[in-house]
Amino acid sequence: MGQIIHRSPLSNRLWLLVLSVSILYLHGCAGVKKVEVKPVPLPIFLEEKVEPNDFSVTDGDDVIGRLAFIRLQKGDTLPDIARHFSLGINAISSANPGVDVWVPEGGTRILLPLSFILPDAPRKGIVINLAAMRLFQFKGDSKSLAVSTYPLGIGTIERPTPEGQMSVVRKVIRPTWHVPASIAEDHRKKGDPLPAKVPPGPQNPLGEYALYLSKPTYLIHGTNKPASIGLRATNGCIRLYPEDVKKFYESTPLKTPVNIVNQPYLLGQSDGMIYMEVHVPPEAMDTIEFDKIFTKLKNIEKESGRTLDWSKIKKVLSEARGIPVPIFEVRQGSEKESAKTVEVKHPEKLYGRPEIPEFRIEAWYVWAADEREEIDARRIAAIINHQGPPIPARVLSQSDRYRVIAGPFNDIREAKEAVKRLKIDLDIEAALIPPVKKR
Repeated sequence: MGQIIHRSPLSNRLWLLVLSVSILYLHGCAGVKKVEVKPVPLPIFLEEKVEPNDFSVTDGDDVIGRLAFIRLQKGDTLPDIARHFSLGINAISSANPGVDVWVPEGGTRILLPLSFILPDAPRKGIVINLAAMRLFQFKGDSKSLAVSTYPLGIGTIERPTPEGQMSVVRKVIRPTWHVPASIAEDHRKKGDPLPAKVPPGPQNPLGEYALYLSKPTYLIHGTNKPASIGLRATNGCIRLYPEDVKKFYESTPLKTPVNIVNQPYLLGQSDGMIYMEVHVPPEAMDTIEFDKIFTKLKNIEKESGRTLDWSKIKKVLSEARGIPVPIFEVRQGSEKESAKTVEVKHPEKLYGRPEIPEFRIEAWYVWAADEREEIDARRIAAIINHQGPPIPARVLSQSDRYRVIAGPFNDIREAKEAVKRLKIDLDIEAALIPPVKKR
């Protein structure tokens, strides 16, 4: 098989996923022993599922959904949990600081941030909040208003998604991607030349559904890279999970208005309680938006004649966990039952989780990494598994080393394509492993 090729460091944009901040939610319980009798834990009722997308909006309320907890199983990744519950990787990682994105410890109890403060914008058509990386689709009127919400992938800092008023002008199933000149040039520089247009199929970054906006060259579309939802990873367009974009496409008529805003600081009221939701850490503070929210907070104090708990507000701002936190009780006993958190049963199968084919000695493989620590090898394998289109990868142990092997591939052409993509997408120097010939 030849000499192992050393793995280059992963690109910065993927390592941004591995967030290392102090853990705020530690779960544990203690019991008192009585003469060698072990304490019996109280039974916990587990919900079979929790609604991630569709909600009704009560007149005067700004908060939808409910928070939930789930206990991880061995082999789970946060991207798999996020996709199953229609969350972006930004949301689930911010809500669970200190939890390893790719190799979290089995048994860890994590928060599913499935409660949202609606953006401060007219509740009509589609409202996209770039700061939250979330889309809100409104239907009905103030007396009977429904909202569907989905996580997004949005534009990079270099090529941001534009703000402003737009509308849906065209809808296409199985779209062809006409490659913009700027993107073609970027790929050419990386040694990855693209054709002038990419037909429908697994290599098409638009996925199966596309809605074209009135602002030229900008779309809301699916993706062949589901792990990018919740990241600044596009060239300005808006991505949804494949399963979400199908529902969104079918329920969105032409001429639907689209309002794109950027609101990192959100205030909302629900059943007499004021909630605050923050999506940026203090070092990335938007001064204009912060001034707006500060003015709103001072107005609440003035109108209520009571002083807000500014230490609590400061804590919400510093943590920036992207979840609604109650900061002010307008009336006694106001936190409604439906807003309380629930425990969710772990699904038997996580939707969209990459499946690794059986090992076949007669197939082609790719040697992607050689690590001393098993957890490092598992992390690399998990990242490779979540590439789009998928590249299956597994960890094989040999002596005191852990090797990351990608495959199986049907022929040398497929294996070489995987080597190329690992280099371009992840800056991994990989090597081919030819099939073992049967005797």
